[in-house]
Amino acid sequence: MVETRDLLVEIGTEELPPTALRRLSQSFAEGLKAQLAQHHLGYGVVESFATPRRLALLVRNLEIAQPDQELVRRGPSLRAAFDASGQPTPAALGFARSCGVEMADVAREESDKGAWLVVHQRQAGRATRDQLVPMLERSLASLPIPKRMRWGDREEEFVRPVHWVVVLFGDEQVEGQVLGVVIGRETYGHRFHRPGAMRLWVPVDYADLLRETGRVEPDFNLRRDLIRQQVQSLAAEAGGDVVMHDELLEEVTALCEWPSAILGGFDPKYLEVPAEVLIETMQKNQKYFPLRSADGSLLPMFITIANIESLDPGEVRKGNERVIRPRFADAAFFWSQDLKQPLESYGERLKTLIFQDKLGTVAEKSQRVAQISRYIAGILGYDEDLAARAAHLAKCDLMTSMIFEFGGLQGVMGRYYAEHSGEHPAVCAAMEEQYLPRHAGDRLPTTDCGRILSLAEKLDTLVGIFAIGQRPTGVKDPYALRRAAIGILRLLIETPLDLDLRELLDFTAQEYRTKLDATAAAGEVFDYVLERLKGYCQDHDLAADQVDAVLAIGVRVPSDIYRRILAVHDFSQLPEAVALTAANKRIRNILKKSDEQPGDQVDQTLLVDPEEISLAARIRELAPQVRSLIGVGDYAGTFHFLAGVRPEVDAFFDQVMVMTEDPRVRANRLALLAGLEGLFLGIADISRLQPMGQ
Repeated sequence: MVETRDLLVEIGTEELPPTALRRLSQSFAEGLKAQLAQHHLGYGVVESFATPRRLALLVRNLEIAQPDQELVRRGPSLRAAFDASGQPTPAALGFARSCGVEMADVAREESDKGAWLVVHQRQAGRATRDQLVPMLERSLASLPIPKRMRWGDREEEFVRPVHWVVVLFGDEQVEGQVLGVVIGRETYGHRFHRPGAMRLWVPVDYADLLRETGRVEPDFNLRRDLIRQQVQSLAAEAGGDVVMHDELLEEVTALCEWPSAILGGFDPKYLEVPAEVLIETMQKNQKYFPLRSADGSLLPMFITIANIESLDPGEVRKGNERVIRPRFADAAFFWSQDLKQPLESYGERLKTLIFQDKLGTVAEKSQRVAQISRYIAGILGYDEDLAARAAHLAKCDLMTSMIFEFGGLQGVMGRYYAEHSGEHPAVCAAMEEQYLPRHAGDRLPTTDCGRILSLAEKLDTLVGIFAIGQRPTGVKDPYALRRAAIGILRLLIETPLDLDLRELLDFTAQEYRTKLDATAAAGEVFDYVLERLKGYCQDHDLAADQVDAVLAIGVRVPSDIYRRILAVHDFSQLPEAVALTAANKRIRNILKKSDEQPGDQVDQTLLVDPEEISLAARIRELAPQVRSLIGVGDYAGTFHFLAGVRPEVDAFFDQVMVMTEDPRVRANRLALLAGLEGLFLGIADISRLQPMGQ
């Protein structure tokens, strides 16, 4: 039975960056696991611990030594190993010396690839404790740290200065240094509750020692759950519902070691400021959790998480209330100042704000977007003046005092200022909806004006940036063009809007005519957006070959493309799909290899074999019904209808020779196959579908 011990590693540091703490902890665990696997060391489970001042790992049941290994070293070929008289050559003798053996101990190995000298050696496994320090150093060196730092006069680099290191293997302290710090067995508790050193004797005691004596909850997930429970309980006592975003909860968890929730309040007069501003201030600047009432309105209260169990929580509460007061006062001042003039008045200042050096100012962009919005609204039968008005005002809030201070609220504040200026409700809603969807899975605009503005803005950005040659690369996408492309697809597909994407892009390119020639960029953007369609479809469990089958026929309306892809997916599940797909592949190959151009019509008088007569009759019967179904967009129904042609297709290919010697009959049969293929091509090129499982 293999002997094992538990391993504890703790790296004690100054406060680690809170937004990176979980990622650092996970990467540390994965790095050490990779090292253990590389060294052929078995173990049970790896438990991760992370607080602002430490990264730690507890490896259960780690083998105390590597297993012995059977090594096989291959030498020169037999032809090169022995001379004509059968004596070993210098190459063979050198190989034996390098292995530390006599020639008599060298074996021969033969296979169908040749014959060589080989030496079989048994290498004893090294003790685990002798390899731990190098493994830890490599694991720490591989952490995703964008910018490492040095401290004091040391040469070592890490994300933050390291103050202590613990490495225990069983009850033994591992000797050595990690990141220039001598390894010990003393850990440290809470900076204020238990600042002194605490001696560890065995790894399994680590978490309980920190919790019970050190006043530190080392487990990140447990600490996060504790914060959630405390906040929700305190909110319920206060009669409110907590506004708790996962990102903020993660960050707060990474900022404390011994969390204690405290309820605070602020002057209700600040509730006259839009709730989004107050929430942004509380969450982003102070890391507070806001409270709402049952009807969704903001309450003049918040919950903060103190990293200490204070003897006088009231003083902690007062301190936090004092800190938030001037921030709210600033927000109220910005709000009152911005309201002194209508939203439109800020538009003149957009002439001083550069969108992109080669593409001009934001004011010029707004003019282009207004024209694109008019064009789209005209196609959809929507009010063109409202669409243009929304585009004209869309970026005006960028020049307000509030957005200078709270950039993340652009669009949201535009809606408030538009409402205060008496703009049409559709225009007001579009101010915020222009930025939707902001991220994967985000909601889409719900108003016609918002959809049009969101679409127009993204089209303008994509065409302009492509026109100046700044297509996104694998690592760089400063204008978020991937997100814009996905946003366009979602708007067109999920709303849906039956718009020709290429026509929209061509029109957008023309709006750049006074700046540059963007004609070619329209085609590039069209291809780029359709490339993103494959990823979008994969997220919806639609295979890449099903997407290719539709794109191959050149459809340009994304909503229509997607309906066809769904129909192809549905078709691929039918029992007739495999045979009909194979038949279409065969037809495509026959037509491609033939030097003859098939005619447009089948000459009924040249049909000879019963199977081709039957297939021709079936095609004549199906054609008008297929055209009717495709005309109303019933692609799935069309495929189900076409599946019925399988018996005639199978019989035709079993009994009829297409490339017969008679040129007139041959050309007629090619026309017959082209007609059959055409029925399917009305929806997609199913010859591109791969057999199931490939």
